[in-house]
Amino acid sequence: MIGDTGTGAPLLCLHGIGSSGASFDAITPLLADRLRVITRDAPGYAAAPDPGGPPGMDGYADAAVAVLDDLGIGRAHVLGVSWGGVIATRIALRHPDRLGSLILADSTRGSGASPEKAAAMRARGAELAGSGPAAFARKRAARLLSPAATPAQVDAVAAAMAAAIRMPGYGYAAESMAATDHGPRLGEVRARTLVLVGEHDAVCPPAESRLIAAAIPGARYAEIPGAGHLSNQERPEAFARAVRDFLHSDD
Repeated sequence: MIGDTGTGAPLLCLHGIGSSGASFDAITPLLADRLRVITRDAPGYAAAPDPGGPPGMDGYADAAVAVLDDLGIGRAHVLGVSWGGVIATRIALRHPDRLGSLILADSTRGSGASPEKAAAMRARGAELAGSGPAAFARKRAARLLSPAATPAQVDAVAAAMAAAIRMPGYGYAAESMAATDHGPRLGEVRARTLVLVGEHDAVCPPAESRLIAAAIPGARYAEIPGAGHLSNQERPEAFARAVRDFLHSDD
């Protein structure tokens, strides 16, 4: 499913491994007065068809760029959250001519940065297959938000995750993360870059985002106060303000 809202420079939004295009619903109306906000469900997620096989990180990057092709868009700002940020980084490396700028939110170099993280990521597919989406999502939802999140917020995140994920798509996404370590290549990114992270992100902590920002030439770094991993959903006003300030700072 493709969402296309607003007018202005296009902003392609790429969701995390446990989300869907709907995860950007809270920030879209806050940005759409000056940006054309484009969202989509990644292959094998929510309303998107299952891919025929594991796309790998290159395949996910190419599929995201294909959304721009289908809309007749040459260059776009690209915003990626978590796994979406890893895909966005691969776009910056693989299709640099398609980026107006790059925003990496609550993201990572990839789980391949350590053998332990890679193994844990690869185990997720079997866990989802064994427990089912609802139980899998309930187990993870609270950790995706800040300690101040309400039970209602946690329940909403769990329900949204359960509706978005399924096999084999989730397993393919997890494998793409496990096989990726962008750390050695971050210095090759030439796009104007903002690295954003929730102050209380326990999944991709601020230390990881600071490392990414330090490695990308000229990158800016900012934290979203009071937010956990899903900073775009938990603190949408602050998140949207950071995006707007970055994208319009040269207007």
